[in-house]
Amino acid sequence: MKHQTPASAKKQWRPFTANCCSAEDRAVFGNFSRCRTSKSDLSKNVAPLPSFRRLSFSDLSRSSSMRINEDLAQSFGGDLYDFQLSELRAITQNFSSHFLLGEGGFGTVHKGYIDDNMRQGLKAQAVAVKLLDIEGLQGHREWLAEVIFLGQLRHPNLVRLIGYCCEDEERLLVYEFMPRGSLENHLFKRISMCLPWGTRLKVAIGAAKGLAFLHGAEKPVIYRDFKTSNILLDSDFTAKLSDFGLAKMGPEGSKSHVTTRVMGTYGYAAPEYVSTGHLTTKSDVYSFGVVLLELLTGRRAVDKIRPKNEQNLVDWAKPYLASSRKLRCIMDPRLGGQYSVRGAKDMAALALQCVNMQPRDRPRMPTVIDTLEGLQQFKDMAVSCGQWPAAAKPGKSTERRGVYRRSSPVFPAKRGLKLEQKMQL
Repeated sequence: MKHQTPASAKKQWRPFTANCCSAEDRAVFGNFSRCRTSKSDLSKNVAPLPSFRRLSFSDLSRSSSMRINEDLAQSFGGDLYDFQLSELRAITQNFSSHFLLGEGGFGTVHKGYIDDNMRQGLKAQAVAVKLLDIEGLQGHREWLAEVIFLGQLRHPNLVRLIGYCCEDEERLLVYEFMPRGSLENHLFKRISMCLPWGTRLKVAIGAAKGLAFLHGAEKPVIYRDFKTSNILLDSDFTAKLSDFGLAKMGPEGSKSHVTTRVMGTYGYAAPEYVSTGHLTTKSDVYSFGVVLLELLTGRRAVDKIRPKNEQNLVDWAKPYLASSRKLRCIMDPRLGGQYSVRGAKDMAALALQCVNMQPRDRPRMPTVIDTLEGLQQFKDMAVSCGQWPAAAKPGKSTERRGVYRRSSPVFPAKRGLKLEQKMQL
């Protein structure tokens, strides 16, 4: 694991493997033209996919930036803008630390402002510019994956890619700006206001619709890195999935899974994927279940600061999920009882199904959406039903039979180690 560095410092991209242009990668990117939206309800209000000329990933990985730009321009036409590095420097004030939105293993993300004169047809708006640190081929591979996936996938619950920049060794991506930031920040940062129960439910439904759209394509897309930091929120708390650098095309023909290098984030990756490298859409369903548990408990998927038997959220929470009486003991104390008793019970039951050790017993995402949408009708707040201590207040310390303990800071301002880090498992 990597140690944290100051926000202004530039992190180096560490490749996961030296063999980035595998036969698997060539097959995935070469056959991307087969990925089209389904005609289900989940695809309503989705813009039609552009015609997609076959791109050889191995060729693009070894091509000059000029050749890459030509190939991408021919493939996407006016759907994506090809920005110059000088333009992106200008709109971010040379990637100023004052415009820094966040950073991670991929590099840094800066806020920028586009005016009406920058490109014909491009409206004035705030944008997020991701500047990738590239050391080895893996950084370029993930940049290219994002351009290819988000360049043709359009859905209200996927973040919109506006354009890209490929100039010499620089690789950048330009997205719509998401003013509410990530779900991770709202759940785990001490400075943030407590996310209300209704908003948590709305976020879960939106994220589920994004996954269902990916899984429902004629050739499914496996997201592979579903977690709270990759769920971004707009001004109305509509959830949109971001960061498609690890996404993979699903299995073809009679194949039941895709075999690939094990990559993702500790605590979210499905156990069968970690142990075998076999990737399916049910791997994403497991990760979704972990996020549901985070929404219920206000705890991270992995938290090394907690006692050893509480560090892994799934292992710790499972014994409490099947009983309403036990469930209230692990509900996020910041909610202060302002949550639906029936809704929490049903969400816990759904989470338990999603994190089932057997992939075949996990629900499909359309079923998940139906279940979550049904919870919006419940108004039986725990605090008014006698299911929550009257003295408990959001954000205050609560200790019930030793189930959760606040003697040490749960959400420290700085951590010695970054726990949720994209890395090879």
